[in-house]
Amino acid sequence: MNKFLLENQICFKMHAISRLLTSHYRPLLDKLDITYPQYLVMLVLWEEEALSVKELGEQLYLDSGTLTPLLKRMESKGILERKRSEVDERSLIVRLTDSGMNMKVEAECIPDEIVKSLDMNKEEYDFLKSRLNEILNKLNQK
Repeated sequence: MNKFLLENQICFKMHAISRLLTSHYRPLLDKLDITYPQYLVMLVLWEEEALSVKELGEQLYLDSGTLTPLLKRMESKGILERKRSEVDERSLIVRLTDSGMNMKVEAECIPDEIVKSLDMNKEEYDFLKSRLNEILNKLNQK
């Protein structure tokens, strides 16, 4: 096996899959007028009532330099709000507005549509998700 062939690079395969999978989200997210990274923020905030920018970044594996402009755009759309923490003034707390919370109903179909586009049965999907979690955890520990 030639280790320098592009087709033998796992990083390239994962990069290509990520780009192609994200493109499947685009038409679904266009209906909500949000981007894929904004959708990821929404997923976290639909689970949590409020998070600091730091906590949000940790969950999404994004630094504040990437996350801040993203949050500012979402705030300008009225989807979320950012406010200084009452406990620690240095911390910025992010929470969804009513408009952002209401988007969850419109987004309900997205996970099912993505699974459908993968043409996998539940067992295949669960196995893939489990394996990807293992890989992510291993890489995160390093």
